[in-house]
Amino acid sequence: MGFGKGCHLHLIDGSAYIFRAYHALPPLTRKSDGLPIGAVAGFCNMLWKQVEDNAGPDAPTHVAVVFDKGSHTFRNDLYDQYKANRDAMPEDLRPQIPLTREATRAFNIACLEQEGYEADDIIATLANQARDAGGRVTILSSDKDLMQLVGDGVEMLDPMKNKRIDREGVFEKFGVYPERVIDVQALAGDSVDNVPGAPGIGIKTAALLINEYGDLDSLLERAGEIKQPKRRETLIENADQIRLSRDLVALNGTMALEYGLDTLELREPDPDTLLPFLAEMEFRTITKRVADKLGVEAPAIVEPTAAIADDALTPGEGAAKLPFDHDKYECVRDMDTLARWIDAINERGYVAVDTETNSLDDMVAELAGICLSVEAGAACYIPVGHKTGKGDLFGGSDLAEGQLPLNDVLDALRPVLQDPSVLKIGQNMKYDAKVLARYGIDVSPYDDTMLMSYALHAGMHNHGMDALSTRYLAHEPIPIKDLLGTGKSAITFDQVAIDKAATYAAEDADVTLRLWKLFKPKLHRSRVTTVYETLERPLSQVLARMERAGVLVDRDTLSRMSNAFAQKMAALEAEIHELAGQEFNVGSPAQLGEILFEKMGFEGGKKGKSGKYSTPADVLEDLATEHDLPRRVLDWRQLSKLKSTYTDALQGYINPETGRVHTSYVQTGAVTGRLASAEPNLQNIPVRSEEGRRIREAFIAPKGKKLVSLDYSQIELRILAHVAGINALKQAFRDGQDIHAMTASEMFDVPIDGMDPSIRRQAKAINFGVIYGISGYGLARNLRIPRSEAQGFIDRYFQRFPGIRTYMDDTVAFAKEHGHVATLFGRRIHTPEINAKGPGAGLAKRAAINAPIQGTAADIIRRAMIRMENAIADLPATMLLQVHDELIFEVDEAASEDLIGVVTEVMEKAALPAVTLDVPIEVDAGIGDNWAEAH
Repeated sequence: MGFGKGCHLHLIDGSAYIFRAYHALPPLTRKSDGLPIGAVAGFCNMLWKQVEDNAGPDAPTHVAVVFDKGSHTFRNDLYDQYKANRDAMPEDLRPQIPLTREATRAFNIACLEQEGYEADDIIATLANQARDAGGRVTILSSDKDLMQLVGDGVEMLDPMKNKRIDREGVFEKFGVYPERVIDVQALAGDSVDNVPGAPGIGIKTAALLINEYGDLDSLLERAGEIKQPKRRETLIENADQIRLSRDLVALNGTMALEYGLDTLELREPDPDTLLPFLAEMEFRTITKRVADKLGVEAPAIVEPTAAIADDALTPGEGAAKLPFDHDKYECVRDMDTLARWIDAINERGYVAVDTETNSLDDMVAELAGICLSVEAGAACYIPVGHKTGKGDLFGGSDLAEGQLPLNDVLDALRPVLQDPSVLKIGQNMKYDAKVLARYGIDVSPYDDTMLMSYALHAGMHNHGMDALSTRYLAHEPIPIKDLLGTGKSAITFDQVAIDKAATYAAEDADVTLRLWKLFKPKLHRSRVTTVYETLERPLSQVLARMERAGVLVDRDTLSRMSNAFAQKMAALEAEIHELAGQEFNVGSPAQLGEILFEKMGFEGGKKGKSGKYSTPADVLEDLATEHDLPRRVLDWRQLSKLKSTYTDALQGYINPETGRVHTSYVQTGAVTGRLASAEPNLQNIPVRSEEGRRIREAFIAPKGKKLVSLDYSQIELRILAHVAGINALKQAFRDGQDIHAMTASEMFDVPIDGMDPSIRRQAKAINFGVIYGISGYGLARNLRIPRSEAQGFIDRYFQRFPGIRTYMDDTVAFAKEHGHVATLFGRRIHTPEINAKGPGAGLAKRAAINAPIQGTAADIIRRAMIRMENAIADLPATMLLQVHDELIFEVDEAASEDLIGVVTEVMEKAALPAVTLDVPIEVDAGIGDNWAEAH
């Protein structure tokens, strides 16, 4: 029948069904050939429920399952980083994706997808068409992005919770009604899809702003009226980014579809199609249910002759399969029970340990409790610091009853936690080790399941405990927000009721132990034991000590810089206003766009959907070659960012007890092995501008000491010369030549002596650009030369050094065949997107080419850091920071030169004996009263 008034369309979010099915069921393989089928099984069960529920007044007359097709959509053309940070698809899920399409068709349900658009856009278009035709629409999904469609005959249904989401339900989620959801999402951004939004603004703040100003355009136009300085500056500085985010989150509800509503009419399954498919998948239970419902005989499913029995599983796999039973967890409330657990630990020789605290900042966190597990399914929680909850607004300070004295517990656990014969096991154990170190307990040795996963799966998925549990144990742990809440009403863990805290915390220890049992033997089978044991595990303890040491930061210096930046910004504003011939808000891209493209008549102005001009940095850089005004605006923006991101923000990170900044290093933050740092991020302090370099002046040495910086010289170029076998580059490094001048001489046939600096600069840009797969367009922008000329430089480079092209081609071919690349030390970086089509393919290839080089450099400095503590143990020196290829030390002034000698030798020999490079490794050193002087 045709679609019209009285019709009811069900639109099923296929991707949501697939991932719900994948995570809800334990791993399942087809016995006949080992094909993963767990997600397909769950998907079929959900489709069958949809078929069985097609009765009653609320039943659909039309139904479709909608899928994404490919990874590139129009949103990637708007923003090339869209969804760039998404976890790679699990290896065992990938072969199941086409089977879910086949299952949909087998159930005789319309299976919809369209190149260049996401499933959400198809759903939006069909929902609009159905509503316009007078029908009703139910979207079966819990995806928040679809909530902008709710209203006027369109509702959502979360099939897992059987919960309907109407306009009020959307308001409950976003704090606004559906018509303003896009505005809120544009402000809040989305870390999953890599939608940038406005930094520091979440859903609640975004809703408050939209409700106050009415809509996003009005908010951005009137951002200068906002009283809170940080919020005001964020909106003004990121207005273009916010508008881009709106374009990314807004669904396209006017697609030209390849199918119409009439083709989605509900149809009964065809037994001759559906049952053979289910039998082929070896789904016995659902095959029988479907056959009984359809009144036919179920087809026979042949049992394979070589099925794997449960007793053939490894101990780790067996532990992973045990059911989770919260009732078996124990809350330790007396010392005799604690003694029994300690006896069990000593008998086993290992224990999973997790601390629960009142803060995520391990430099100030206080213990609420400690959890332990020595066997899968058995775990305990020892509460020591839970508060009564009575007293002031933030909870009482009195200890709740039924807890053991903290000092008694620590005294009892200290021997076993410090016993070198007992292995401690943790997830992100560096945090727990730092917390316990503040109580005088040196936890050693320990294994870390997060680092094990990183060694095994770098490039495949994230390594958080909840994600690992869901993926490898088929178990979703209790969400922490269920205990703490969210937003302003959230509490800290020490305020959680002890019985609830015990279940949550003991489960963490249980999960961690199971993951350890699963991952430990897999390290050997995957040939990454050496990477874990020599790079990841020992580095964790080194980083913990560096983080606790921190670096001294002078608040007065930062304050003076902030004031100086403010004055320079004011002077620039006056100059900009004079150049423009009028006053305007320099931080407003829309107002700047009107000045540049309407009043001053520059070409290249583009308006977004809001009708406002866009003035990102690349547009201003192009215009800066023609006029001083855009050049001054770029200078103003740079100063604004330095002030807000560094000189202002860093003051808030100075620990009041130590006067130091204590960053946290993230070992798993980059797939190549490079370290990241957070709270604050010290890796990205600018060094290209004079103002940016001056920020390092605030990082100082205490009286009587010096800061010493040692930096690998051009290490990635040296590694490239080695792995690509470029004899000319290798010889230049051996001879100590100026590598950039040598490259220019080789490429352009000019003598090194008296070389034009611009030619050397071009060679330098190509040398470093090639490592990162720079394009002709990218090099043209860097050098501000025509694209054809830049591409000519790159072509000439590859002609002169053909080994580099060979290395690139061989690396991509290896990645396509094996699904990973590797560093010289055996670190594997998985490349799941290497066979992708479209623009994403180029990014995946460049990443695969760069990973062995950057990863090898990261491994070398890791090895140096691990050896460093013993090497400098007899010197009055402390290793404080690692920033990319640089190490920073604090040392007694008299021992500065001695330190440089020791550290230089360790860094230059760090690759040995595992790897001998064909080129020498060299280190540059500097000494100063602050980091700027030393660097």
